[in-house]
Amino acid sequence: NLITYMTALQNVLTAMEITGVKVQNKKARALELLEKVGLTEVEAKRNVLQLSGGQQQRVAIARALSCNVNLLIADEPTGNLDGETANEIIELFQELAHQEDKCVIVVTHSQEVAKMSDRAVYLSKKKLVVNESNI
Repeated sequence: NLITYMTALQNVLTAMEITGVKVQNKKARALELLEKVGLTEVEAKRNVLQLSGGQQQRVAIARALSCNVNLLIADEPTGNLDGETANEIIELFQELAHQEDKCVIVVTHSQEVAKMSDRAVYLSKKKLVVNESNI
């Protein structure tokens, strides 16, 4: 959950502080991540309650990315986003996986998002089923 009395930028910076991220200029890095998920500098300086649901979701994604983790688990990360922004977020996750060697696990109900994955695992009749066509 986002910290509702803070701006989008403050939410990302707070996550970086709590996790001890070592970056030369944390504010610049936070703004870069917010821009990567489609938010402007003006939007970054708004209180998160003044942002739309989709924008809040993007702040949460930027906050997760700011911690520089090797494993990112995203539950319905594109659920409140328009199609174009959803594609950009999935492309960002693919970039993390392929270029930065991160493990990204996405939980989704969207067939479009699942098709963009390297590997898809489905839950069917209480069992995990691997889709071999995505491997």
